[in-house]
Amino acid sequence: MSFPVLENAAKTARHTTFFLSCGDAAATPIVFVHGWPELSVSWRGQLPVFGGLGFRAVAPDMRGYGRSSVYSRHEDYGLEAIVADMLELLGALGAERAIWVGHDWGAPVVWSIAQHHPERCHGVASLCVPYQPEGFAVETTVPLADRSVYPADKFPAAQWDYQLFYRENFPVAVESFESDVGAAVRALFRSGDPSKKGKPSPTAFVRANGGWFRGRSSAPDAPRDPVILSEDDEHRYVSALKRNGFFGPCSWYMNWKANLAYAERAKANWRLNMPVLFMHGAYDYVCETLVSRLAEPMRAYCSNLIEVTVPSGHWMAQETPVAVNAALAKWIGAQFPGLWAV
Repeated sequence: MSFPVLENAAKTARHTTFFLSCGDAAATPIVFVHGWPELSVSWRGQLPVFGGLGFRAVAPDMRGYGRSSVYSRHEDYGLEAIVADMLELLGALGAERAIWVGHDWGAPVVWSIAQHHPERCHGVASLCVPYQPEGFAVETTVPLADRSVYPADKFPAAQWDYQLFYRENFPVAVESFESDVGAAVRALFRSGDPSKKGKPSPTAFVRANGGWFRGRSSAPDAPRDPVILSEDDEHRYVSALKRNGFFGPCSWYMNWKANLAYAERAKANWRLNMPVLFMHGAYDYVCETLVSRLAEPMRAYCSNLIEVTVPSGHWMAQETPVAVNAALAKWIGAQFPGLWAV
């Protein structure tokens, strides 16, 4: 039996979350959480698969994105508020617990749910961004950098330099994306390139270059990468980002102090005993986890961890959906045999 992908909204007095869903409404939820600067449709390759496998597959537009609520202050985009959004969504689904799957900034969201609300989790899966129990910020990731690729004298912040650019030049960063949203989307959503392995990521040069695009006021025009985006996908991203702008999405980077304090409050729960799946991107050179020490805290603090390497760049769920779906299905089948609605 096949299920349609449906549009829904979970509304409370504090927030509205738009979400896509596929599958039996009474089935166990598997919630797919996107990152920067994506949308619920980033999980278009997963929703019908896991809906068809007997789950209620759900993908929200996160706050600041798409048809969910948008806010005008940086502090409205801290992880504590975002986790509250996700718990309200889970309530709207009529479920106590879910399998949570996060990518990019969606990964710190699901890791935070696991820390603060383990009772709301069957398990957690993350694409590209490993668990940092102390919180995901430059302060915690830079000490784990591969200094053979990023010598400290030349790259003090390693590949995380771009995050400091947001802190120091937020309006410039936002303007560089908003001045030509279509070009920005085409420039950002690129498939992995094996030939760049072992070389510094462009994100390590953002401050030195005066911006994301080598000091240009907008992204250089480039053809769409059809491995990642169809023409319709590109139009969805561009339309949503033009409508809402980049202030909200980029503000996720502006809450490092609050996010670190939020993680500190969960220190008693830093060790995760639930099933955890982590997918390394073989050609993801920002979240490089195969050579650097970035995944070490996750290995130290996750008691039931499975790791899989996927031959993709950063946009893993869109670039290699079959490999991602296979890894998720194998993990779910092994760890949660009682959750399948079959």
